[in-house]
Amino acid sequence: MPPPDDFAEFYAATFRPLTAQLHAYTGNHAEAQDMVQEAFCRAYSHWGKISGYDDPAAWVRRVAWNMAISRWRRTRRFLNFHRDLAPEPLAGPNGNRIDLAHALAQLPPQQRQAVVLHYLADLPVRDVAEFMGAAEGTVKSWLHRARTALGVQLGLDEQEVNHA
Repeated sequence: MPPPDDFAEFYAATFRPLTAQLHAYTGNHAEAQDMVQEAFCRAYSHWGKISGYDDPAAWVRRVAWNMAISRWRRTRRFLNFHRDLAPEPLAGPNGNRIDLAHALAQLPPQQRQAVVLHYLADLPVRDVAEFMGAAEGTVKSWLHRARTALGVQLGLDEQEVNHA
């Protein structure tokens, strides 16, 4: 599919799916929206060039994910330094979505990113590997480990995990 010539059309078609991906990764919808919005602002300033790419959405996705990963690293360093200042987690309402979000948050970052890109963004393993700069076998391993860990956290039996 050729890229849309109109930035507004491109934005409307790609903002929500990309925000959902980053929300699943970060666990914070407002942060995800901010990062995706910033990525679109950067794309807009170079739209003449980016609109000519085979997949301009991939460029925006890369920028947004880079921001999410950078923010995660900065936050992790800060929390490790100020561990005593972090508030106790609050118990939230029950529900499958909340359970899944909590389970995803427990995964190591590479596994969480692979799961989000493969299952939520619907990217094939090959594309996830290219996006993450990893071998396909590594991504398959991350996905397998993530499914296993998610299954344990969500109380699924092995058969349910393997058919997910």
